Amino acid sequence: MSYRLEIGLALLLAAAIAVALWAANRSPKQPAFDPRASTFLSGPQGSKGLHELLIRLGRPSERRRTALFTLTDERARRPAILVVLNPPISLLDAELEQVVRFVRSGGAVLAAGRGGGITRCAGWRLHPERVRDDSVTVRPFRDGLRLPQAARVLARWAPDATRREPLQGLVKGASDEDDPCILLIPTAIDTVVAAVNSRPVILRLRYRGGGSITLAADAGWFTNVVWRDSDVPLVVLPLLTPDPVRPGRVAWDEYHQGFGQKSSSLAGRTWAWLRASPAGWAVLQVIAVALVWLAVTAVRFGPARAVIERRRRSPLEHLEALAAGLESAAAVDTAVQRLVSGLRRRLNRTGQIGSGDLEPWLESLGLAMRGPRGRAAVRRLRQLVTQHNGSGGGRVLAAAQAVEDVWEELRPRTTRDAL
Repeated sequence: MSYRLEIGLALLLAAAIAVALWAANRSPKQPAFDPRASTFLSGPQGSKGLHELLIRLGRPSERRRTALFTLTDERARRPAILVVLNPPISLLDAELEQVVRFVRSGGAVLAAGRGGGITRCAGWRLHPERVRDDSVTVRPFRDGLRLPQAARVLARWAPDATRREPLQGLVKGASDEDDPCILLIPTAIDTVVAAVNSRPVILRLRYRGGGSITLAADAGWFTNVVWRDSDVPLVVLPLLTPDPVRPGRVAWDEYHQGFGQKSSSLAGRTWAWLRASPAGWAVLQVIAVALVWLAVTAVRFGPARAVIERRRRSPLEHLEALAAGLESAAAVDTAVQRLVSGLRRRLNRTGQIGSGDLEPWLESLGLAMRGPRGRAAVRRLRQLVTQHNGSGGGRVLAAAQAVEDVWEELRPRTTRDAL
């Protein structure tokens, strides 16, 4: 039977799986026009270079892909600095409350742009509200620094206006007393970088308890292209350095950038990848083809086939066949003598035939038999030994049956206790 078809299908299946795994392990090409300042993006507007630079400098840096609902409850993995780079998803009120508690307990926050609502929560706003083509020249605090122009500056929020978002103030039942941002009262305000019109571009707000919030008006200062082509790292890198009094990790908020962790289990991640990626669909199709091929080629499924039952011959049948063969060869006397000699050898403890005639041995054997069946079988053996070739047919077969009867009577019985 040829297995060329099965071998060919198996090789084709292995090649398809190898191609699918190669496509799955290949890193997808990221679009260059993605405007998100995420550490997962290596494009010009991404911020992957900042995260990798901190790691190369030996500073602990991690990407946070979960919401901020448990920010202050994470004792073991509490970050020293939380970085929120103008995410497209705004923070919820419960998350802003956690940020306020984090700052008041001594934590540091760096928010770029609107910071998901942190900038307005701290009492500041961006000016202008919308990005325009014109920009503001930055005044370097040290000669020789090449700093890019800032698209926006920071301005104080109106004292008589609420710090909440415009739509949030219209929610029924909401009041200023429920706003956690009213607890953020800075004890000191430091201008890190200012424009030529003395408007602040980067501010650091300090609070009682050692906490601080650093506000950066232009989120573009935290992108790969700006860090590569200017001296912005000399200004921003100290802001990403934890206080020696409270060392720890720098946590980059990726949850509000759209890189939230969908599932925490390995099975859930695998299933999500299989459904979302083209390589995952290819793997699912290969698995479906393999199952169909297995169902088609599995011809032995179902009940067992009916076959001819073959039983082995019993020792008595072999002995009868041997006796019939010797009798047909005209060697009856020799066959009978050999059968009786074989019985004598098996009954002897030493396994030797011994010398002498068989008749005296048969007489002593008849006296040793305990039952009438055994004595009758010994008498038949004596008669068969003393007969001659012309005494009739079936002599060898009768001798074989008599030897079997004697052996059955004399062999030791196997009891249940012995088992």
